[in-house]
Amino acid sequence: MADFHTVQAGEQTIAVRKDLRVPMRDGVTLAADAYQGTVDKPRPALIALSPYGKELQALALTMPPQRRPSPMWDGCIEAGDIARVVQEDYVHVIGDLRGSGASEGEHIGNYNAGGVSLGQDAYDFIEWVAAQPWCDGNVGMIGISYFGSMQLIAAAERPPALKAIFVSGGHYDFYETTYHGGIMWLMPRAAREGRGGDSGWAFTDGVKSRMLEEFSAEEIREKVAKRLEDPDVMAWPNLFHVLHYPRNHEAWFDIAMNELDGEWYEERNPVNLASNIDIPVWLQLDQGRGWTLDGTIEAYNRLKGPKKLSVGPYPPMQSRPFIEEHDKMFAWYDYWIKGIDNGIMDEPAVSVFVEGTRETVTADAWPPKKIDYRSLFLRPRRKLSFEPELMGAEHASPDGFYQAPLTVTDRVEIIDWSTTPFEEPVELIGTGAAHLFVEIDQPDTNLIMRLWDAVPNGKRQLLTTGYLKASHRELDEELSTEGSPIHPHTRAVPVEPGTIEEYVLRLYPFAATILPGHRIVAELSNNEPLVDEHNSLLPPDAFHLPVGRPVTHKIYRDAAHPSRLVLPFTQGN
Repeated sequence: MADFHTVQAGEQTIAVRKDLRVPMRDGVTLAADAYQGTVDKPRPALIALSPYGKELQALALTMPPQRRPSPMWDGCIEAGDIARVVQEDYVHVIGDLRGSGASEGEHIGNYNAGGVSLGQDAYDFIEWVAAQPWCDGNVGMIGISYFGSMQLIAAAERPPALKAIFVSGGHYDFYETTYHGGIMWLMPRAAREGRGGDSGWAFTDGVKSRMLEEFSAEEIREKVAKRLEDPDVMAWPNLFHVLHYPRNHEAWFDIAMNELDGEWYEERNPVNLASNIDIPVWLQLDQGRGWTLDGTIEAYNRLKGPKKLSVGPYPPMQSRPFIEEHDKMFAWYDYWIKGIDNGIMDEPAVSVFVEGTRETVTADAWPPKKIDYRSLFLRPRRKLSFEPELMGAEHASPDGFYQAPLTVTDRVEIIDWSTTPFEEPVELIGTGAAHLFVEIDQPDTNLIMRLWDAVPNGKRQLLTTGYLKASHRELDEELSTEGSPIHPHTRAVPVEPGTIEEYVLRLYPFAATILPGHRIVAELSNNEPLVDEHNSLLPPDAFHLPVGRPVTHKIYRDAAHPSRLVLPFTQGN
């Protein structure tokens, strides 16, 4: 039986129903805590679901919000501001997904993709909450990151009681959650294993591996041997370990073993599920986490019902406990759940914060302004210019850099190109592309490009990033357009060493005005520094798998090889 008691949050008294048991259709029960005001009456509920543990989320009542680079920042405290939810007269219901926390059942694969559908569990959870005497039958959802993905997964099941959702900082394309341009991103390891500023998943008996469930021991040995042929994986102790001992971290094993996109990731991809959602949805994300913004926009475009999109300012990481965006969220839910005519739907559907001018532009669609794609060409003497190079490679010889593997050096080589200072403000909003003609002396490398707004006083702020594993260079010719390249990532094609290839990197969506006196600086490397102006704002493990072999890179930018950036200049700039 659930424990019913009260707690104090400052001067506010909150009633807590602790350890509720929520039945699923297969007989498994999930655990939940419900927070509400002390007056005994039915209220609408905001539900938060994740494997991070409901007890952890209660720290929102006792821990002041932490921003990176605070060492107390914990990426898994994401269910929202409990006291604020109660103050706004909602019930805050925080549940443990099956196989986690105090819930029963087992979890198979990331997002339970190999077991009972999390959408099915979310449906049952939502309808149970709606039927309780302390709920008035109307439900929304709350929470960022994993909690945000769960909102789309739940809404796609169309539970009748779910009236609207508000997702801040969600993860959508599941392949891009771990592989950026085909390059493995190590941050999900932290969420799963509890490393580097994340308390991690609260699973009771681990997460069972889909790979180990589906393949024989001999098949697994063959697949592991094949994966270890990648020198990047072979040189990284954590991956080497998990491939040899998969039952230590079975979910991470599955991800490490599936480096290509396809059915494994697409089965329950929230971007695909978005087309099934017809309730009102507001998607919000701050700039600086480009791959997530890409997925946010893609999901937004597929939604069928009333919808809003808001892109907030840099820096990328919200507080933990998560407290931001609650004003927008309660305006949304007050309108759609409580029926309060607050004018929220009279405002434009899309709002975008533009760095530089620090103004917000609004429109009915993304991008919020018409854009003209223009090229900035890489030129000799590390310059970026609107004019292409006219000389051939025999005179405009290539730039280059050699990167030793990080097993033998701590130095990450970075080469850069810069514009002259702009004389007038120039606004850019949208996606972009980097067309790079590169010769390498190995079958593979990483290409990591970061664009910076460089200020005259020496400071700089990240504009956007682009990632591409060289063996993933194939483009989807049907979906790719000028300034918006799309890579299928369904196969790896090794590079012929010594050949010049054109690599087209997708530059993730951004919005910024380059002010007079500022410059655009493009940096290229095949690894990334662990600490700089941007990475210091990310969780400690939020970097990409380094290249495990020595590679010499030659970047051609001559008349026959027009290496360039294709950027989204708003019309009139």
